[in-house]
Amino acid sequence: MIYIAAAILILLILSAFFSGSETALTTASRPLMHQLEKSGNPRAAMVNRLYDNRERLIGTILLGNNLVNILASALATSLLMTMFGEAGVVLATVSMTFLVLIFAEILPKTYAIRHANRAALGVVSIINALVIVLTPFVATTNFVVGLLLRLFKVDSHASDDLHSSTLELRGAIDLHTTNALGDDRESGVMLRSVLDLSDVQVGEIMTHRKGVMAVNAADPIEDIINQVLESPYSRLPLWHDEPDNIVGVLHAKALLREVREHPAKDPRGSQGLEQLDILSIAAKPWFVPEYTPLLDQLQAFRARREHFSMVVDEYGSLQGIVTLEDVLEEIVGDISDETDISVAGVHIHPDGTLVVQGDVTIRDLNRQLDWQLPDEDAATIAGLILHESRRIPDVGQTFLFFGFRFEILRRFHHQIKAIRITPPEQDKAAP
Repeated sequence: MIYIAAAILILLILSAFFSGSETALTTASRPLMHQLEKSGNPRAAMVNRLYDNRERLIGTILLGNNLVNILASALATSLLMTMFGEAGVVLATVSMTFLVLIFAEILPKTYAIRHANRAALGVVSIINALVIVLTPFVATTNFVVGLLLRLFKVDSHASDDLHSSTLELRGAIDLHTTNALGDDRESGVMLRSVLDLSDVQVGEIMTHRKGVMAVNAADPIEDIINQVLESPYSRLPLWHDEPDNIVGVLHAKALLREVREHPAKDPRGSQGLEQLDILSIAAKPWFVPEYTPLLDQLQAFRARREHFSMVVDEYGSLQGIVTLEDVLEEIVGDISDETDISVAGVHIHPDGTLVVQGDVTIRDLNRQLDWQLPDEDAATIAGLILHESRRIPDVGQTFLFFGFRFEILRRFHHQIKAIRITPPEQDKAAP
């Protein structure tokens, strides 16, 4: 009897090993194992190989686990029937259920979940050897399973319709950053922005033509130089005859280089500047459709080694400009330098309300304040109000969209300049 009890104990330990190994090897971090394999860890490489052939792995573990569980139950039944007769069947069933459930299932699997990576690296050598030894038996069982699946007209090789690497990546990012703070939260926002590049169009982030600082190519050269020096931008569009007729892009460095050269060639001083052909200095303008995805635009910027492009609509009319900095800001947030114009686009008041300029983009508000305002039909907050209200609102009018309250504070002609936004929480708290 002592030998049978010892055998049952050994079988329970083996069952716990198989149960914990299954959990550890299937829940171990794939990115971590991939990185460890690249660093030369042979056990991590073994984990990756087993995971790539999951049918053999699961088949081996289930075969071993069921074998030791059934054998342990049979021995326990035989032992207890010898001791208690027919009542031993009931005692064996109850006792083995308790022992297997606690010590061979819950306990090892809980440990494996909490220490999946360490446990996977610890058991992989033994499991890999068992996979090799039990390959004929596992292959036979897999063949039988395949026959049964075909008998019931189930395609064993069909892929999951819901499987999507992008969706999985988004889910992983959300999972790890939902309650994150500080740098981890910022990293999550940046990663989500990278995934959104193919869904966001150039027209949603461009600087509208109303806010573009452009130079008339027909102006005197002294006036052009002054405009360039007073501008906070290094590149300015050049137009001729009419503002929509963009004939070039003037780079401040190219202009200053020519200014330095011309007076040296002409002792008459400023008269040398009059010979400067501004169009010969300007680069050729590059026009892109407003429906271009940001990912394509970023790749185009890299391929052409340019930082500046003009945005046009389907009729070829100028809509605005987009720069490499605009695209990068969609990923990392606002990039400010010493030449940026400080524009207070969003003011948060102590009562929780916000005063927002009409040209602030919905994407910026959503990203900075973790809101979920829709940006499919409008790029700016003023555009959202116009789209939802189907009218040009008057100053003082209030609208309620998506749980937010929008109050028009200032309007210039037909353009909404400032809005007071009350988020849902503050709106409910208001008397």
